[in-house]
Amino acid sequence: MDTFNNCPGFCPSCGSILPPLQVKGNVMCYNCKEEYLPDVYSGEKSEFTIQFNTYDPSKVFNRTKSESSEADGPVVERKCPKCNHDKMSYATLQLRSADEGQTVFFTCLKCK
Repeated sequence: MDTFNNCPGFCPSCGSILPPLQVKGNVMCYNCKEEYLPDVYSGEKSEFTIQFNTYDPSKVFNRTKSESSEADGPVVERKCPKCNHDKMSYATLQLRSADEGQTVFFTCLKCK
């Protein structure tokens, strides 16, 4: 008995959303337990868009001296043990398990 408008992906009897179509076999409605042929999905369309990031190797490999002197992260006042410069940038990574703290890597802005 079809009481609802037959929209693809919805149960014709009770109107609830049907489960995803499997590779083989029929589709059973979770709500009313009726079983339907895969034709109940006929007319359904899927649309998707794939966006790719652009890659410009000149931005990565041809850095000038002024670009490389910029900080690679947040800047803190911390003395470099090599050149005694008072500013460093830092980055953090989770190298060990989740219950341990992050590892902090400091980079001097002057001697890098």
